[in-house]
Amino acid sequence: MGYSRQIYREAERRLEIKRIKSEQELDKRRELLFARSKRAEKITYELAHTTVLAAHIVLARGNVREEVEKLREKNIALRMELYGILDKLGLPENYLEEWHDCDKCNDTGYIDGKMCRCMRSLLRSTAYEQLNRSSPLSISDFDSFSLEYYSDKKDGGQSPRDIMARVLSFCKKYADSFSTGSRSLLFQGGPGLGKTHLSLAIAGKAIEKGYGVIYVSAPVIFSQLEKEHFGRNEGTGTQQYLLDCDLLIIDDLGTEFPSKFTVSALYSLINSRTMSSKPTIISTNLTLSELQDTYSFRIVSRIIGMLSRVGFVGNDIRQLKNKKHKGE
Repeated sequence: MGYSRQIYREAERRLEIKRIKSEQELDKRRELLFARSKRAEKITYELAHTTVLAAHIVLARGNVREEVEKLREKNIALRMELYGILDKLGLPENYLEEWHDCDKCNDTGYIDGKMCRCMRSLLRSTAYEQLNRSSPLSISDFDSFSLEYYSDKKDGGQSPRDIMARVLSFCKKYADSFSTGSRSLLFQGGPGLGKTHLSLAIAGKAIEKGYGVIYVSAPVIFSQLEKEHFGRNEGTGTQQYLLDCDLLIIDDLGTEFPSKFTVSALYSLINSRTMSSKPTIISTNLTLSELQDTYSFRIVSRIIGMLSRVGFVGNDIRQLKNKKHKGE
């Protein structure tokens, strides 16, 4: 699966709005033209009845070929006269046609049953927008990730900046080569070290490639799953939505309210996506021992075994930025 059903429905809704808008704009252009030229209005009326006249000719079973040819010649003459009127008024020949953003599919999204390039682009931008509603995706790209806030003081041969430079390089390569067969990742380290930033940067690149991405914070998604499970929410299908997407990003694991349901839901997500070979990125501020205390040995074992750990080091960047802003 590429994009979710919700993304497809939203993209199709936007295309429908475009088509309705183009029809309304054509109606307005007609009114303006007919107000300036009654002859243009009469010609348009006659052309609209061409199909009806052709049908009458066929039903009459007379000299069909001769009559159709006469009708065709009349049609051409009317059109040439109409084009002349439009030209005198400084209007284009297609003034009385619907204007579409995509002339290949006329904003339907498909050409002979195959998806048009404009539809693929719309799906990608729609997914990007939906992700951006719940995350700072627009400012969380690789170019805006700065290493200057990581210390260059070496301790044991490597500085936090050296380590994070490698982390950044790894994430860029991961994003550039991302596919549904990519490995799952565990971003682990203290708060404010760039885990969310880089996971969103990867998400943005994956979306640009046309993959379906879901970014969720652990507290929000587990609360939603619990409400659906116990019937306290009218919405349904969230779990399947999480299982079907090409890349699932769970941010801030460990900050949700712990419960038996949370533990079970987490295990189900990780296990099901692993069995389906679908990549998942999980970020957490907790250490492995803290994860084990919060969840269970079975889940932590599953996480360690199925997700490649990416360690984040340094001091809380948010605090450093605040101090720099205050001039401390």
